[in-house]
Amino acid sequence: MAGFLEQLAGVELRYEEMTHLLSQPEVAGDNQRYTALMKEYTALTPLVDCWRAYRKAEDSCQEARELLDQGGLEKDFREMVEEELALARTEMEERERELKLLLLPKDPNDGKNVIMEIRAGAGGEEAALFANSLWRMYSMYAQRLGWQTELLNLNETELGGVKEVSFSVLGDGAYSRLKYESGVHRVQRVPETETQGRIHTSTVTVAVLPEAEEVEVQIDPKDLKIDTYRSSGAGGQHINKTESAIRITHLPTGLVVECQDERSQYKNKDKAMRVLRSRLLERSQEAQDREIASARRSQVGTGDRSERIRTYNFPQGRVSDHRIGLTLYKIDDIMNGDLGEVTEALVMADQAEKLKAQGEG
Repeated sequence: MAGFLEQLAGVELRYEEMTHLLSQPEVAGDNQRYTALMKEYTALTPLVDCWRAYRKAEDSCQEARELLDQGGLEKDFREMVEEELALARTEMEERERELKLLLLPKDPNDGKNVIMEIRAGAGGEEAALFANSLWRMYSMYAQRLGWQTELLNLNETELGGVKEVSFSVLGDGAYSRLKYESGVHRVQRVPETETQGRIHTSTVTVAVLPEAEEVEVQIDPKDLKIDTYRSSGAGGQHINKTESAIRITHLPTGLVVECQDERSQYKNKDKAMRVLRSRLLERSQEAQDREIASARRSQVGTGDRSERIRTYNFPQGRVSDHRIGLTLYKIDDIMNGDLGEVTEALVMADQAEKLKAQGEG
């Protein structure tokens, strides 16, 4: 506990130093320095506010104990002091829990926009139809939170399904909420094409990538093989007669990215490069993660694409997240973008695991 308190005292000193610096004319006149300081100041404010509230409760606790230790208090006054002591102790415990959460190592990608890739897996056309449903679900969830979505690439089927779709989600903290969606999503329902009324099981794979900035991932143009081809719609029908679709192969890794959503070859190339940068960033981070001992890694994590993370059972109206044992009987609401209860439970489970690992460390 002593080291914990020393760390917080150091944070408060830094905060006070920044408060002083931000009021100096020479800092205010240096836009780059002022912006960097303000970003750090804003990030530390919740932690310092909580630390000060903890200390205030600690002072109240100390004053109440001293009064009680003196003795000789009238009954009514003693009861009031005892009540104040109990309230101060409760406040300290709550603030201590909050401080531990605020001090957890931050995922550097949490504030980033994301690129999501949804691919139909086992189940043929039924899997493609469900992939389309998941795309709709995430789009509606983003809309609820005031985030923007942008289609990057779409490969449709003749019956209204989606073989694969990639799109970006732009919004504050998008990755911090959506990162838990990576993995295999399983659907159990009676397909529209099923005449016998039998329940089929199909799968869809979701990948969530933090969108990489150009400065984060340097790509040598000599490492790229760029092909152009004609954009095609469902069933192979040509959308246009120009070769506007782009296929980029990153030769060192073998990664292939395609984009045909735009009629402009330049725009398709720009979108494809955004996806490629994000995939390369993810690959680099996965290599770093493998170096971390498995015991120190969160059990909830950000999801492995090969791991079955959730089942959507339509006959029972049930959605089950297998990582945290959460089952909700509100499948229609969830498919219409009401994912808040699911994402909140995943965030809390992840924090609990990190706190546990911190305590063991």
